[in-house]
Amino acid sequence: MRLKIGVPSKGRLMEQCFDWFASRGVPMRRTGDTREYSGEINGVEGADLVLLSAGEVPRELAAGRLHLGVTGSDLVREQLADWSAQVVELAPMGFGHADLVVAVPAAWVDVDTLDDLDAVAAGFRGGHGFRLRIATKYHRLVRDYLRRHGVADYQLVDSQGATEGTIRNLTAEAVADITSTGATLRANHLKVLAAPPVLQSQATLFAARSADWSGCRPVLERLLSRLGLPGDPSL
Repeated sequence: MRLKIGVPSKGRLMEQCFDWFASRGVPMRRTGDTREYSGEINGVEGADLVLLSAGEVPRELAAGRLHLGVTGSDLVREQLADWSAQVVELAPMGFGHADLVVAVPAAWVDVDTLDDLDAVAAGFRGGHGFRLRIATKYHRLVRDYLRRHGVADYQLVDSQGATEGTIRNLTAEAVADITSTGATLRANHLKVLAAPPVLQSQATLFAARSADWSGCRPVLERLLSRLGLPGDPSL
């Protein structure tokens, strides 16, 4: 049994992930051409590199097909119900920072807080015949957040593409989306509500509780030692 480590397969996130591991004595690299999702890991005998999209990592960890995986903490918390029962957070990695925020049209001059949003939502259905729509791909996180803050009488609509454009396209009245600088929101004439973010996310190294760890624990111990992480993740 070999230890399988999943990391994002392309782009800046993959490069930063490789840099993070390499700086700790565990070099990784992609092999083959850009169409092949193959790679190798050095510095720790018995470990294999698996390249896949960041969005696939939570599912593969939950299924036990990966032992370790790097992805955004937002994706794990959104995709995995009771996520801490399925994975162990080993290390925040210090890159890939982004906030999940709620934003409304900048033209809504009287809507600046969640209380304001709740007040607008309460009266919206009477004037329009349907609940105020919030476009997002983070249904679990946003629903729990709005419930905690007492916002009611809205509906979430799914958006897997350019969420900021849903208001311009008249398919939503507000959005809840990931942003690192807020520039895209501002470019679409949206403003972030004056409230704590739904979630502050970053790239994180996770371990799968349901993976088959028989024969892999010595490899895990060597890897964690090389990375400077605690040796017993209580899997």
